[in-house]
This record gives sequence, C-alpha cells and structure tokens, in this order.
Amino acid sequence: MDVSIVVPCFNEVDLVDALVGALDAACVALEAGGRHAEAIVVDDGSTDGSFDRLAQAAAGRPHLRLVRLRRNFGQTAALKAGFDHARGDVLVPMDADGQNDAADIPKLLAKLDEGYDVVSGWRRRRQDTWLTRVLPSKIANRLIGAISGVRLRDYGCTLKAYRRAVIAPVRLYGEMHRFIPIFASWNGARITEMEVLHHPRRAGRSKYGVGRTFKVLLDLATVKFLADYSTKPIYLFGGAGLVSFAVSMGAAATALWQKLALGVKVHRNPLALLAAVLAVVGVQFVLMGLLAELLVRTWHESQDKPVYLVRETRNVDAEANP
Repeated sequence: MDVSIVVPCFNEVDLVDALVGALDAACVALEAGGRHAEAIVVDDGSTDGSFDRLAQAAAGRPHLRLVRLRRNFGQTAALKAGFDHARGDVLVPMDADGQNDAADIPKLLAKLDEGYDVVSGWRRRRQDTWLTRVLPSKIANRLIGAISGVRLRDYGCTLKAYRRAVIAPVRLYGEMHRFIPIFASWNGARITEMEVLHHPRRAGRSKYGVGRTFKVLLDLATVKFLADYSTKPIYLFGGAGLVSFAVSMGAAATALWQKLALGVKVHRNPLALLAAVLAVVGVQFVLMGLLAELLVRTWHESQDKPVYLVRETRNVDAEANP
C-alpha cells in the first residue's frame, strides 16, 4: 500500500455519500498513476447514523476501510486511530465535511516526490466566515509560526501529506493535530506548503467556533515547552528561579540602604516583604526544575526513548546501532 487517505468523521450523515464518491475518485486517480491507495474513515462516535451509511458504502468497496470509536474522542484522537490502522507509506489526512478537495491529493503527492517529507495544504481562497473563522485563523497561524519557527500560512488545513517515517514517532494527545508539522520538523522533516482548493460547507454544521482560538493558545504553550525544554526543563524553571533570586537580592539591598541612609523601618518597607516572597518563589522554581529533570529522565530511560533520530548512515555496521 502506497497511500492511505485518513478521514475523521463526526455526525456528517448528509455528506457521507459525497465523501465516499470523492474518496472513490481519489483512489481511482491514484491507482491510475501507479500508486496503491486506500481510504480509512474513522467514525468519531457519530450519533446521527453516519457510521451506518458508511458501512453500507464499504460493503462493496475493499479500498474503503472503517474504524469506529466507542465515543467522541475528538479530531486528534480520530486522526491517530486512522494513522495507526493505515498501511500506506504516505498518510494523507482530510476533513469529511467536503471543504477539502480530494482531487488535490495527487498534487500533494507530486510535491512530496520532489524530496519533501511533509506537504501542507494552504487554503488561500478560504470559503469560511471572515470574522469568526478566517481572521482568528490568520492570527493563530502567524503566532504559531513565530513561536515554533515552522512558518506555514495555514496550520488549520487538515489536507496534508506526510511520509510515515517522520510521523510514526509522533504521539498525539489533546487537540494537537494542528501542530503535526511542528512535531514532524523535530524529527528532521523537510516541510513545504502548496495551495489547495477549499469549498463552502454544503450541509451539516461546523464543529469549530471562536472558542477554539483559546485552546490553540494553550496548546501552543505546551508545544513551545516541549520543543525547547522537554529534555532540559531546569533551564526554564531554574532560569526563572535565578531571576527571582536576583530581583529578591536587589529589593533586599534597596530596603537595607533605605534603612541605613533614610531611616525607613524595615517592617514598614514593602521592598523587604517583596524580597522575602521572591526568595521563596525562587527556591520553589529551582526545586520544580529539579523535579522536572527527574521526570524527564524517568520518561526517557524507563521507556528507552531516544534523544536523537538518524536520517541515514554510510559505511556503518547496522548491528552496532540499537
């Protein structure tokens, strides 16, 4: 199997027929181009009969494979389930709402063949409400790119193409699916972006709202921490502790000078209280950093987690490499 198209689906019964038709056409096009293809639709706990409609369609389509989750776990978990059940060397996720165009998949794969590991779709002409969907997305994309260093114009576009080798080590939790290109870049992936079509939703309703923006900000803080401090948390917490200590010493020195030179009573000087509080906070930050170091070492050593990934070797004995 060369290509696996992975589609998370939640309460899209009115769009199932159109989705199946689009997947059929995509698989036929890929087969005509010499690629073996499959489509995996993950039903994320739908309650509107979506899975029954999908099951009827899958009965006569061996290339259409279904995975049904016990309840609604969210898009990230559904994508992870699809990736785990996929057999292709290339994984292509897309939405089930008909806004992604399956006809773009061969173009993504052609771009991937140019030597990239990830090709990210860019909905340049996005067919969504500007104020509630497009504007927050633009702001979030710029913020994510600035903080992560992986600059893409459309992190929210599900339609992407990944080589399995760069996504296999990725563990997805929460709502981290939009950050998959960042995780892939940590594994040394070569990433590019190309424009894809985007259609207005024809039926059903969107599962996203403005509130998603706040979740993105919290998830971004997690990604930034994992990117910069997942193997050295003492640098973050210890650094904050040292800064707190430095400010504490400055406040204490100022309070002492005011006592000796100006006669200001120490117990009436707020700087003395500030110095004491910051000293305690500094100790707590340093201790938190040490505890985080212990957790990181337990995580890596108990599960034999690698701290590096090798792209390729030359004249190296394979048996000498674990």
